[in-house]
Amino acid sequence: MPLLNRRADLIGLLVLGPRLSEEPYSRDDRRLLASVAGQAGLVLESLMLAEEMVERIDAERRAAQEVAIAGEVQRRLLPQKAVAMATVECAGGCRQARTVGGDYYDFLDLGPGQLGLVLGDVSGKGLYAALLMVNLQANLRSLSARAAGDLVSVLKSVNRSFCESTAGNHFATLFVGHYDDCTRRLRYANCGHCPPVLLRAGGDVERLPVTGNAVGMFDPWTCEVRELDLEPGDVLAIFSDGVTDAMNASGEEFGEAKLLAALRACRTAPASTVLDAVMTAVLEFSAREQHDDLTLVVARCH
Repeated sequence: MPLLNRRADLIGLLVLGPRLSEEPYSRDDRRLLASVAGQAGLVLESLMLAEEMVERIDAERRAAQEVAIAGEVQRRLLPQKAVAMATVECAGGCRQARTVGGDYYDFLDLGPGQLGLVLGDVSGKGLYAALLMVNLQANLRSLSARAAGDLVSVLKSVNRSFCESTAGNHFATLFVGHYDDCTRRLRYANCGHCPPVLLRAGGDVERLPVTGNAVGMFDPWTCEVRELDLEPGDVLAIFSDGVTDAMNASGEEFGEAKLLAALRACRTAPASTVLDAVMTAVLEFSAREQHDDLTLVVARCH
């Protein structure tokens, strides 16, 4: 007798030998056996579905644990403290929209009195973006010894490696700055990233514009390095688009104006306090509904 599921698909057979009485199966016998087979088919289908559900739940739990571990590793790769400088103090933070993400920031020790400021945003979401972010971070750290002398050459190497890793399917916007503690000069390259804002001590605002394409888009590739001097009381904010693009329930974006207002409100406070105040302002504005990673680096001159 066939065992059928609810869609009438064959999932098994009920097989019987001869009756003990050696009498042939009657019509009533067949009708009874068909009823038993029908009930058995439904029970068997339920058991199969239950087993599939248990296996799926177990697989999802293992996957969730692996993603959680990846997220913890990714967070530990972020700098735990900034490089100590005499004329500037820095603080950075990254709040990911998911367990793992494609944003990151870094403080690079480029030698005595030399500081590297990095903020990157890899296209895409999830584990793949996170893996590309780790690759980008590792490349920059491995080449950081050359950054102070030839920033363009370093970024060309980073772009080439990123292109090879992604086959041109992904890109990353990237801001890299080199700060000299003695001269107070910041040399920077903005590779397709949101222009950082520099709030001068006197209240003026300057933006650090794009100086080249995002990395991973073209090979060969180049960018321009620009310079500016930082003065006591200046506050530099380097951020990902998740900060200014954060939206409230009405569809209004946080925007640069609110970012500048948050910076002005606590510009004389330590860099870590400024960082916390801006991140809190963004989260409160968006009712803590994150659609993108929030990454911010604050450098305050003194």
